[in-house]
Parts: sequence; C-alpha cells; structure tokens
Amino acid sequence: MIINTGQRTDIPAFYAEWFANRLKEGFVCVRNPYNPNQVSRYRLDPSVVDVIGFCTKNPAPMFPYMDLLKDYGQYWFVTVTPYGRDIEPNVPDKYKLLEDFKRLSDLVGPNSMGWRYDPIFLSERYTSEYHLRAFEKIAAALDGYTETAVISFIDLYPKVRRNFPEARAVPKEQRLSLGKELIRIAAEHGMTVKPCAEGDELAPYGADCGGCMRISDYEKAIGKRLNAPKKKGARAACACWLSCDIGAYDTCRHLCKYCYANAEPEKVLAQSRLHDPKSPFLIGGYRENDKIRDVPQTSWIDEQTELLR
Repeated sequence: MIINTGQRTDIPAFYAEWFANRLKEGFVCVRNPYNPNQVSRYRLDPSVVDVIGFCTKNPAPMFPYMDLLKDYGQYWFVTVTPYGRDIEPNVPDKYKLLEDFKRLSDLVGPNSMGWRYDPIFLSERYTSEYHLRAFEKIAAALDGYTETAVISFIDLYPKVRRNFPEARAVPKEQRLSLGKELIRIAAEHGMTVKPCAEGDELAPYGADCGGCMRISDYEKAIGKRLNAPKKKGARAACACWLSCDIGAYDTCRHLCKYCYANAEPEKVLAQSRLHDPKSPFLIGGYRENDKIRDVPQTSWIDEQTELLR
C-alpha cells in the first residue's frame, strides 16, 4: 500500500523527529479531520507499506533520518516557487532549497523526485514574465535531478480567499500562454510538465494531463508493478492516487498565503503547541472516546513483474 504525508501539512519540514519516531515504533495514529473521535491506525512496516509519498517545501530536516526510510519505496515532491516572504513567510532560502533538492535526488534517485512549481498566480510583482524567468532558472538548476515538473494555477478556496484576499484567478488566455512556455522550458531541461487538476487544456502543447501523482509514478520510482485498488482523486478534476494521509490540517508553519490546508495563522500556532514528537498522533494524543480502527494493510507489489527504472 501507499502512505501519503503531504496533503494536509509539511511533515519533513516541521515534524521530522515525530515521523522518525513513528517509523521506529512501527505505527501511526491519524484522526479523521471531520470526525475527530474516529482514529485510523496504520502499521509503518515495509512488508505492507510499498511506498511513502512526501510533499514538502523543506526536505532537509529529514536528512538525518533517511536510513529509517531505506527499506521503503519513496516518492518526493519538493515545491520550489519564485515567491518571496510576502507570500511564503517561513519557506527556507530558495538557493539552499535547490541544493537540498539535488542532495535528496542523489539519495533516492531522479525517478523518485518531482518538482512542484505551484500554485501560480499573477500580480503586479509576480507577472507572467517574472514566472518565465524564475521557471527557467529553477529548471536549469534541477536539470538531471528530476524528469517531472508539476504546475497548477491558484484555486480560490474559502481558506485561500480569507488568507489571501487580493489573489485573483488566472484567466484562461493567460493560463494557456504561460503554460505553453513553461512546457517548452521544462522540455529543454528533460522534464515533462504535469498540470495538477487543470483539466486537459495544456495537452495540445505537450503537457501530460493524466494526473501528477499516479500509480505509474510510484511504480517508476520503485521499479515494480503495483496491483493497487481503484481510487478516486482528492477532487473531481484529480486523477491521482491520494489516500492514507497521516498529516493534520492547520499545522503547517510555512503559513503560505495561498495554502488551502490552513484556516488562519493563529490556529496553526495553537495546534503546533499541542505537538508531541513522542505521540502516536501528529497533534495531541489519545482521547477518552476514541474509536481506533486498525486499517487493513497489504503489499500491492506484483512480485511477478519488475519494471525498468
């Protein structure tokens, strides 16, 4: 099976010690965000967990614990965007992040790495021309370290509207013109652009619009076929395999203005104070009325088929 860590928060950036402790103890407890007394307990054991998926803006805190992951398949999305601290107040220096991306790629291999350049929004400062210059610079730096560049244009979810009221949707004409150029630049650096939940409007220009995190991506990372059960994406427009996430909403301290997973900074800081690196839960611990369900887990690896990596 696949364990995901990055739909709700950034575990490598802020909770690496906790995750390392979970790997050592061999299990993790996850509260249902919509019914908090329902708890899913997952085994963390390479005999049943085929791949662990990460999505982070700062992988470096996990580097001391990489030996704990050596028996697991891994897929890492590392987000590198061109925004300053006016938009991403707590994201590390981008030049260091590029070096950390390359170090991680050297550890796990380019097939286990994806670069996320998203979400894209336009403003007086962050113009189309600005994005093209920044994308070219980042793509050149990551040439050879990944073959995947994921892009998306900003979605104005309620939390985004509240925390980023000046944000505006990107009109279709600009999505197409900018997307076309990003696809061209990526190709020059050995990368395929995968739009995230953007439909197929960029397919005529060479984008792979079949989903940014498919079972085939995990298979390529581990070099083995996965007999995975069918699963819908997180959104209607999403074709990705996104399930079994062990994170928690309102806990990412990057505090990016465009974030869909945080309600407001005050709640994030309050939640963070409840974090215990030794707890089975990312936030808090067991509660009196918890109903704990041990999730059935099995390996999906098809031992009869090995893929070329």
